[in-house]
Amino acid sequence: MRYSHIALALEVLRLLAEKPYKRDDLIAALDSFFRQGDRHQKLSRLMRELRDDCGFAIESAPSRPYKLIESNFPVILSLPQRQTLYMAAKLLDSVGFSTQGEQLLRLGRLKASDAPPDLKPDFCPPADYGEERLRTIADQLQDRCAQQECYAIRYCGSSGKISQVDLDRSEFRLHDGMLYLFAFVPDYKRSHPVEQNSIFRIDRIEKVGEPSGIRWKRSFFPSLKIRYRMSGPLATYKPRRDHEKVVERNRDRNYQILETREDQLFWFRQRILHYGKNVRVLEPEWLADRLREELRQAYENYLQPLDSE
Repeated sequence: MRYSHIALALEVLRLLAEKPYKRDDLIAALDSFFRQGDRHQKLSRLMRELRDDCGFAIESAPSRPYKLIESNFPVILSLPQRQTLYMAAKLLDSVGFSTQGEQLLRLGRLKASDAPPDLKPDFCPPADYGEERLRTIADQLQDRCAQQECYAIRYCGSSGKISQVDLDRSEFRLHDGMLYLFAFVPDYKRSHPVEQNSIFRIDRIEKVGEPSGIRWKRSFFPSLKIRYRMSGPLATYKPRRDHEKVVERNRDRNYQILETREDQLFWFRQRILHYGKNVRVLEPEWLADRLREELRQAYENYLQPLDSE
């Protein structure tokens, strides 16, 4: 390849790595590289070379844009970089993103010998999000989120009951190694708007409905301001979340008060119960009452004798 031809190939790959391009738009963006001759013919010949000779996966069809599916560009990495990339790939695989993990392995041409000697993942994901059915579900959900129109899903709950749920604003969230659809579910029987924010495990969504043509009514997810007290070993806890901050600290009495704004009370409840006796919700009172009742029931559960065999 001549230098000018290599430069053209690199510029084509750079542009396609940013976004898909229609043929005429790509030629216009490459105007300074073409001096004479049929530009369409030169571009078509270059695309064949990139696909057949260099191994780049570039998708194209009549009346459709060029789209870079997978790059085969050589990446030169040091040993620490290869180990870091291998670790990232295996962590993705361990939380159920096997397809994305495999892409990282191919990107760096990594082998088992690139594994850090001290890496031993020990996590079993509930599902493989790279599996074809789940990829299809995730792609459909991405489309609905981009369209910002109300839609419905058919969902199988933990009890096995299947129901159809109408959704408003929605987005993906990764929480504790599981992928969820986080959505606002209009339900005016609930006392507090934040309780209309619902979570759905992606692997339990059986079908995604078509967009309704009705725009989302919610421009944001409702949230709730919560204050809680940490004491004992947690008196020196440092907030790790953007929406969490310390509003009062008393070193003499070994406690601090934090304030947070939460949009998913189930996840907040899990976190607070995890802290055990060293945390107490102060406000709002109705949330503190719910947690108090749950802890009371848990305590009474240990007072009851086990059923005889």
